[in-house]
Amino acid sequence: MTHFKNAHFLIIRLSSIGDVLHCTTVAHNLKRHFPDCKLTWLASPPASLLLEGNSDIDELLIWDRRPFDKLALSHHFIDAKHELDKLKPIFSNRHFDIVLDTQCLLLTGIIAKMSHAPRRIGIRDRHEFNHLFMTDVAPDIHDRHKIRRYLSSLLPLGINAPYDYSLQLNLPSWAEGYTSSFWESHGIDTSKKILIVNTRTSWPDKNWPSERFGYAIDMLPEDIQIVFSGAPGDQQYIDKAQNVMHRSSISIAGEPNLMQLAALFSKADCVLTGDTGPLYIACAVGTPTISIWGPTHPDIYGPLTGDNRFVLTTCECHSCCKTHCKKKTNECINAITVASVQHELRSFFQLN
Repeated sequence: MTHFKNAHFLIIRLSSIGDVLHCTTVAHNLKRHFPDCKLTWLASPPASLLLEGNSDIDELLIWDRRPFDKLALSHHFIDAKHELDKLKPIFSNRHFDIVLDTQCLLLTGIIAKMSHAPRRIGIRDRHEFNHLFMTDVAPDIHDRHKIRRYLSSLLPLGINAPYDYSLQLNLPSWAEGYTSSFWESHGIDTSKKILIVNTRTSWPDKNWPSERFGYAIDMLPEDIQIVFSGAPGDQQYIDKAQNVMHRSSISIAGEPNLMQLAALFSKADCVLTGDTGPLYIACAVGTPTISIWGPTHPDIYGPLTGDNRFVLTTCECHSCCKTHCKKKTNECINAITVASVQHELRSFFQLN
């Protein structure tokens, strides 16, 4: 393995938030074994924000894939190629020895080839002819968890378990001052308990009904401060949760960016959420979580380290990992009761 000691590695994981954070374990374990190697990561906004300051990454390259995706989906392929060509000057003055493509799409396979790295390693979770652009495909492993499958990309390099499964997110120096001033300006007392609630996910069928969030947390005592987080478009769903509540709460939807949200999470006592990016941000900064699972399962996606409680559906049809319910009933997520979430909240906050 000594011939990898000073190698220049390129990790390609453009998005999404949860998957990018999952893949920080690849960078971390690579650096543990080859601390003298150079590690470059190619990522896309907004997830790339969470890699800024990561101590395992020597160089962070940013390519915004969103214009490319929009053009490709609308069949404007020539314009999409022009967006892809923006990577050429980024790669032109860099030499990579090995690419680790953990996203394994046709797009990332093309990008891996564009890097001119002589060795390109993919994983078995490949899609869309990605393997045609790889020189190596990691051996299959009998484990369905995404983190362990991403880490299989290290096996061709001779890096075997035991691995460190902790997600890596380095808060910047401004985080402490930012959180103090932010909470003060929003009337939050940091000497009291804070529960942050995220009601939405990127998959419609992973979304537990908003009103149920409201019913579940309404029983909490007033000395536990409730803060709703989310994107600007999530406010309509937060309103639905707040409208059924009889206690105070605030919404910060659309205010902090991802790194600012990570800083705020680090000062919270708990984050209540579905299977979505904020769950993994909370885990990465060491904040306990309670998460709600229907069409996905923590055995595949859930945090492997930290204090995490999982509320699983009782529906027989579950863990299909499909973005849209084939039955069009969303029965798995709808089968999760308010009482089951309240039970976990009571247990976490040690309420009678």
